Amino acid sequence: LAWKCFWVKHILIANRGEIACRVMRTAKKMGVKSVAVYSEADRNSMHVAMADEAFCIGPAPSQQSYLAMEKIIQVARVSAAQAVHPGYGFLSENTEFAELCKQEGIIFIGPPSSAIRDMGIKSTSKAIMSAAGVPVVEGYHGEDQSDECLKDHAKRIGYPVMIKAVRGGGGKGMRIAHSEKEFLDQLESARREAKKSFNDDAMLIEKFVDNPRHVEVQVFGDQHGNAVHLFERDCSVQRRHQKIIEEAPGPGINSEVRKRLGEAAVKAAKAVNYVGAGTVEFIMDSRHNFYFMEMNTRLQVEHPVTEMITGTDLVEWQLRVAAGEKLPLMQEEILLRGHAFEARIYAEDPNNNFMPGAGPLLHLSTPPPDSFTRIETGVRQGDEVSVHYDPMIAKLVVWAEDRQAALRKLRYSLHRYNIVGLSTNIDFLLSLSGHPQFEAGNVHTNFIPQHHDELFPTKKATPPEVMCQAALGLILKEKMQTDAFRDQSDDKFSPFASSTGRRINICYTRKLSLLDGENGKLIKNMCTSGIILLTHMSLILFLQEGSAQVGLPVPKYLSAVSSVGMQSGAVAPMTGTVEKVFVKAGDKVQIGDPLMVMIAMKMEHTIRAPKAGVIKKVNFQEGAQANRHAPLVEFVDEEAESK
Repeated sequence: LAWKCFWVKHILIANRGEIACRVMRTAKKMGVKSVAVYSEADRNSMHVAMADEAFCIGPAPSQQSYLAMEKIIQVARVSAAQAVHPGYGFLSENTEFAELCKQEGIIFIGPPSSAIRDMGIKSTSKAIMSAAGVPVVEGYHGEDQSDECLKDHAKRIGYPVMIKAVRGGGGKGMRIAHSEKEFLDQLESARREAKKSFNDDAMLIEKFVDNPRHVEVQVFGDQHGNAVHLFERDCSVQRRHQKIIEEAPGPGINSEVRKRLGEAAVKAAKAVNYVGAGTVEFIMDSRHNFYFMEMNTRLQVEHPVTEMITGTDLVEWQLRVAAGEKLPLMQEEILLRGHAFEARIYAEDPNNNFMPGAGPLLHLSTPPPDSFTRIETGVRQGDEVSVHYDPMIAKLVVWAEDRQAALRKLRYSLHRYNIVGLSTNIDFLLSLSGHPQFEAGNVHTNFIPQHHDELFPTKKATPPEVMCQAALGLILKEKMQTDAFRDQSDDKFSPFASSTGRRINICYTRKLSLLDGENGKLIKNMCTSGIILLTHMSLILFLQEGSAQVGLPVPKYLSAVSSVGMQSGAVAPMTGTVEKVFVKAGDKVQIGDPLMVMIAMKMEHTIRAPKAGVIKKVNFQEGAQANRHAPLVEFVDEEAESK
């Protein structure tokens, strides 16, 4: 694996978290030293610990750290790094950064800046693709960005329409307008988010294709004019226009469609003289007609599923191509084998519209990685999921000989992924991956809304066997503490004492009997196993059927303490920064009126009035940070005001 024709000994990774760790693993394998950059919030993070060298580049906000181009270039100078790997997100598709690296004599491990510019500006990319014979979706990609112009084109195209940021990706700066009435509100919201994420609020308008599939093709080019594809991925199942589960190859796609997809993607790459890793994204209708949507000029989050079905290391390919080498494999040498899934594990609450969250990873246990199971992550037990960055905790990637076997392995591995300390989407992923239509491969971008009732069933009473296991957990916990106290001297207190009130981890396998409480008759015998964890106020059980949380009785002196004022105004749903304030003291509002906009976890959230009333006080101004559940706006009922 020696880097045959590359003089680089150090590479700087201009990113954080999971992708920084991913790049470092390949760099170490190739004998190349890695240089990390980090914000003050990431000082003790996993990617900093993994790097050979690490440099702090500023405060937590990404605009002052991970998006600060000059600071990163300065670190490259000081560390003598000869190349920069941008990862994905942040500066990975920033033309100016790629140009700056070139001016400084630093190798940018990515495509030429011209390709980033042409493909990063969606209006330009559509024109190039159309000229190259790649099918595109009807839309407006012009320079006139006035409200009236965009609104007129939306009406011409016909609602519903997709409003999309000309730059960027990842679902940021993207909104759907279902009618003319809501167009301007959605346009303004998309602009704000795009400006925050990409420092550019230019928009395009496209016809929204109902229930399409999102199918993308991995492409690779070198500096010798070669370009190949590595088959397709299906990324259709999404929430908030962001992918949640991906697979390769696409289910139900036959060899002829696969061939045409690959050829179209290579044609797109060659049209811009593409070098390095890229992804050509298509939307596909129910008849398997596909249309160019955009090209991501970087490594994708979901690249591991492609690696699993082709037996490649795409980061190694990136480094070798950046070194001037030819592609490691030509098209006829790239073989498709088996099936792979990637499930993105997020710190979020699926039952609250997938609201992202932050907090400590008090307990984190995962399935053991092996040749067919990968865990791509940038966090460890005890780390904090920061409010300042993306809420993704990890990517769980599995491979098997066929789709059904891979799906079984995915569900088995999700059962063994146990997290305590914050809300996650693991149980939702289990529900999703077990849905009959998902198992059948009938996926599309509207999958979650269409099957909402089955994916979010009404909560039922806790089953008696779960209550029985919760009781078992309390008994075992008390026994452990009693035994530890008895075995330890006074000056060397129980090792469990420090974890009391935080977590007790109990792994057990035993036979349980359920008895009728009135007559003592046997109801059910169970052979059960699982993990029980005890936090401050509840027991968390990780069982084969999923996780369950059982609340513990709260003492009266604690239950009397309540969040005063929670019902008298609007509160922050998460910790974040107040981006925009729409109201002031004395304003009258109706239910649902927008009060302010908050930015958290790289997402925009509009805070709306929970009831009609008159604004009494606005507690936070634009630019201020508010903690979760903090009262943002106080108001009085209209009836009380009139009296």
